[in-house]
Amino acid sequence: MEGQRRQDRISVPPGSKRAAAPDAVTVDRAAPEMTAFACAACGAALTGPLKRLPAVPDAPYYAWWDAEEMGPSPATVPSGCYAIETEPYGPPLVVAEAPGPVMPRQGMRFTVEGQPLVSQGPRGNAVVNPDDCRGLTTRHASAACCGATPDGGLNQVCACGTLVATLSSDCCLPYELHLSLDHVRAAPIRAA
Repeated sequence: MEGQRRQDRISVPPGSKRAAAPDAVTVDRAAPEMTAFACAACGAALTGPLKRLPAVPDAPYYAWWDAEEMGPSPATVPSGCYAIETEPYGPPLVVAEAPGPVMPRQGMRFTVEGQPLVSQGPRGNAVVNPDDCRGLTTRHASAACCGATPDGGLNQVCACGTLVATLSSDCCLPYELHLSLDHVRAAPIRAA
């Protein structure tokens, strides 16, 4: 019975509220071999089939300050894969009691008064390699020197006009795309 309740939290029907972030153990047993993501509003395919990772990998080390050309860091998630973000990601940023990363795989950030900030954004986004997505354009991205930041929230729009994801692509940030499970559908693809 407990296993069924956990499985129920994994599926998020279109238009419903996001389920609680599943734990990796439950997902590994219940996950299909591959998953493709589509816009919940229009059904447009946003990715091809992707393999589920047990957790979001650590962002690769990248000395962006030594790069000959500014641009995105190496991708956090390998091509052909996705993982579920179990920590809060994106806005709102709120004052924290103790310093720590503002968002997963990012450094610390402080208010002008020196108080540490942390994300109180959504949990449960599907984190993918940005190069694995198609049909998205950038809109409402927070300004940065050479890419998008997640500070303003959803900044990737489907061709139908629906905001569906948050891109992090500035040179000093992890290169990753967070698909909002409130705005996309996950379609399991089972091996024949």
